[in-house]
Amino acid sequence: MGVGGKFWELLKSYARFEGFDFLRDKKVAIDLSFWIVQHETALKNQALNPHLRLTFFRTVNLFSKFGVFPVFVLDGTPSPLKSQARMVRFFRFSGIDASTSNVAEEGVSKERNSTFKKCVNDCVELLELLGMPVLKANGEAEALCARLNRDGHVDACITADSDAFLFGATCVIKSLRPNSKEPFECYNMSDIEAGLGLKRKHLIAVSLLVGNDHDLNGVQGIGLDKALRLVRGFSEDEIFDKLYEIGKGHVPLFQGEIRCAADATPCSDESSPKAKQSHCSFCGHPGSKKAHFKSCCEYCITDSNEGCLKKSQGFKCNCSSCDKVRKDKDKKKHENWWINVCNLISKETKFPNDEIIEMYMCNNHGEFTEKGPLLEWGDPKTDLLVDFLAYHQSWQPSYIRQRMLPMLSTLYLRELARNPNKTLLVGQYEFHSIQRVKIRYGHQYYEVKWKKAISNELSCAVPVEQSNMLEEEFTEVDDEPIGLLDESIEPQIHVDGCWILTDENPELVLSAFPEEALKFRQEKELKVMKRRKISTPRSEGSSEMSESSKPQGVQLSITEFYRTTKTPSQAKLGEDLVKQSSSPGVGSSKQKRKVSGSKLSKAVRRRLLFG
Repeated sequence: MGVGGKFWELLKSYARFEGFDFLRDKKVAIDLSFWIVQHETALKNQALNPHLRLTFFRTVNLFSKFGVFPVFVLDGTPSPLKSQARMVRFFRFSGIDASTSNVAEEGVSKERNSTFKKCVNDCVELLELLGMPVLKANGEAEALCARLNRDGHVDACITADSDAFLFGATCVIKSLRPNSKEPFECYNMSDIEAGLGLKRKHLIAVSLLVGNDHDLNGVQGIGLDKALRLVRGFSEDEIFDKLYEIGKGHVPLFQGEIRCAADATPCSDESSPKAKQSHCSFCGHPGSKKAHFKSCCEYCITDSNEGCLKKSQGFKCNCSSCDKVRKDKDKKKHENWWINVCNLISKETKFPNDEIIEMYMCNNHGEFTEKGPLLEWGDPKTDLLVDFLAYHQSWQPSYIRQRMLPMLSTLYLRELARNPNKTLLVGQYEFHSIQRVKIRYGHQYYEVKWKKAISNELSCAVPVEQSNMLEEEFTEVDDEPIGLLDESIEPQIHVDGCWILTDENPELVLSAFPEEALKFRQEKELKVMKRRKISTPRSEGSSEMSESSKPQGVQLSITEFYRTTKTPSQAKLGEDLVKQSSSPGVGSSKQKRKVSGSKLSKAVRRRLLFG
């Protein structure tokens, strides 16, 4: 949850949507409890052990697809305030009145229920088998994530609790959308400070007013808008002192320049006049109506000077007297608002809560060594991991190894870039070639071909006799990952099991196999140049053919076409036949039939018959 009052909606306009390489080769702290709750909510009745299933797929994809070094953080023992707030939230969602419950405030259990603890322990065991570092906070997990981020041990935090900013986080990733060109919804504290004008202590003050994870109610009658308007009136250094004064019933002097869109112009220091100057009821300007009928006032300008103009509907006079009255009204309105808000705060007991402020400002959220937190990433324990997932998820060992292959290939390429002596992937496959460039959601990948190097001692990752069965397994709904960061990068496997194809980051392949990558790029450039050379002559030849096939002149009408295509002999013969047909005689009909039967062109015959 974090800060109440739809706090995330307030920050939505300051979000940045970053691309695939935003977190590549960077360290990220992850609130594991947030993942588990999200898994259970989304896939509670749709999959077996969703917390294990999605934690496995998300970790593999974060590590291989986005090149992230994840650090998982667990919740420690919650504070009594957090336990009480958790119980109040449970009563509220269950429709039970918490005020009528007989649970004593000091007797609230600090531990979570056994089911949730079991989910956490299962995920921790899975992450340790994957070689991921896991840290445990003294209290809130997002507090330790924020401290790691603030101290520079990690570059960002992945959590949906907005109070990570209150603990000091500088970069928070609220959600991830892997199937898009910009998968990371990122919030930077610098953008929030520049846009809202609020710093860390301001945000803590807002949470005290509107509610947070340790005090769900906040101050009754104060929402997010009022809280923002109030805290903007003070600097970061004095905000807590002013809240203490207001909580004790002392109303601070009215701040005339509270930064809010609804605020009016600050009042001037001049004293207001004792009585408002009389105004004309006809034009609305200072003076009397009788005087304005004789001659127009200085505010009304007419050509004939016959009198003032009638005031329009909604007219407001801009004279100094009216302006002063309006400023006094605005000042009085803001003073009343200020007093009402201070009265609402003073009605709260023990406001502000020192324990909550100390909790947010404290830096002791985890046990570190002198060199800092222990952040080390190891190699996955493949055999133990296969046994663990086969037992809890009922997956086939070959299926588990295939899903792990993207992570193993990423580790192999990173290690090979540092130590060129390592030659085989998972002890069986050697680099063969780069097949092609693939583009997913605007991001490029190299499709790398791996050839099996050892065939006798070690078996294939996918046995030949099981290849058909595994192809059917990939289409099952239960084994196909869904949701955020849950799509697995499925490797392509040849039928004979002697080679595999994986999608790898181009820069990672270049660092591990520089000669092969450069050779592939050069060959690709040569192919592009050849295509351009081939396409250029074809385009020139086609343009020449099109020009030669064009008619030399303008297209003629049908009558003009027939006139120009007649030969002189045909035209003369036609004229003689017309003369003979016009002369009277018995043989005229025979001559017509003779002419019609002669070998004349169709155009001439049509002209002779129909005129």
